[in-house]
Amino acid sequence: MTRPTVKLRPEIVAQTAYRQGRPAAATDFKLSSNELPFPPLPAVVEAVAAADAYHRYPDATARRLREAIAERFDVSPDQVLIGSGSVALLYQAALAAAGPGDEIVYPWRSFEAYPGMVALTGATGVQVPLRDDGSLDLDAMADAITDRTRLVIVCTPNNPTGPVVGHGELEDFLDRVPDDVLVVIDEAYTEFVTDRRAADGSRLLAEHANVVVARTFSKAYGLAALRVGYLVGRAENIAALHPAGIPLSVTAQAEAAALAALGEVDEIGRRIAEITVRRDEIARALADQGWRLPVSQANFVWLPTGAHTGEAEQIFRDHGLVVRAFAGDGIRVSIGEDGAVGPILKSAAAILARFPELKHTKESVER
Repeated sequence: MTRPTVKLRPEIVAQTAYRQGRPAAATDFKLSSNELPFPPLPAVVEAVAAADAYHRYPDATARRLREAIAERFDVSPDQVLIGSGSVALLYQAALAAAGPGDEIVYPWRSFEAYPGMVALTGATGVQVPLRDDGSLDLDAMADAITDRTRLVIVCTPNNPTGPVVGHGELEDFLDRVPDDVLVVIDEAYTEFVTDRRAADGSRLLAEHANVVVARTFSKAYGLAALRVGYLVGRAENIAALHPAGIPLSVTAQAEAAALAALGEVDEIGRRIAEITVRRDEIARALADQGWRLPVSQANFVWLPTGAHTGEAEQIFRDHGLVVRAFAGDGIRVSIGEDGAVGPILKSAAAILARFPELKHTKESVER
């Protein structure tokens, strides 16, 4: 890596920048960024076109959107914070909560932006390994909290592996977290959850003053390009997070699009249902091939390819699929168009044929 010519913080220079999912050629299926495969909703297109006062600054508080979200959660608008995607709000919470000498506890492997976010604050990241099934180990995360901990992140469903945290499990965990430690429940994929036992962070806000819930319009609502997300929490905590954000970062067009999307309940639900059904069908077919998969409740599946990840990614590319590879760990495959299902299963079968040690069999369990 080329060194900068000016003096910068060494912990920032040492970080690898967040890497976006690889772009796809026109003939490929892009399954690397957990985007919806559907075109924008007509109501969204119309709302964005109508928000044509490009020479005016947007409402810095996104008041109309805050009010709409507050109504959905049965909270007051001052309990909602709007940002340019949930990742921006995660950075905002981290900057407000932690600095040099402090610690931020989070699961790993999890959302790829977490380490860079921690580095930006100057705090120390405490990575808590996942369980063997790709789920969060909340007991280990609670054990990792010290007097220096200022922020704990719970990602459910976990990106990139897919499992959710159970509601009772999360309640028990929060009972172990000190009341003055901020807990961000990152629920970017919550709309795709079909497991009724899964945690819903919004149901815990009344009992736990230190909890904020992060959600986004980028995934289930299909607004990835417009960058809008939100936090919900106690009003005093939301107010305290404001100064750490970048003013005017949510455009009027993004706010208008989110409001329009919120009004398309039936069509959004139909799209989510199509994706979750396809996800479960792919997961069953992969299991039949011999893959041992985490139980995904998001809009992707996770293949634990380990040391063979680089070669496995190339096999997907040879089949016209662009996926997200995490070196040494595995491959995340977004649930996309119906036409991508066949190539996904062919690629996965080819990987097992080339690397039979990845195949899950009765004999491998007994060993």
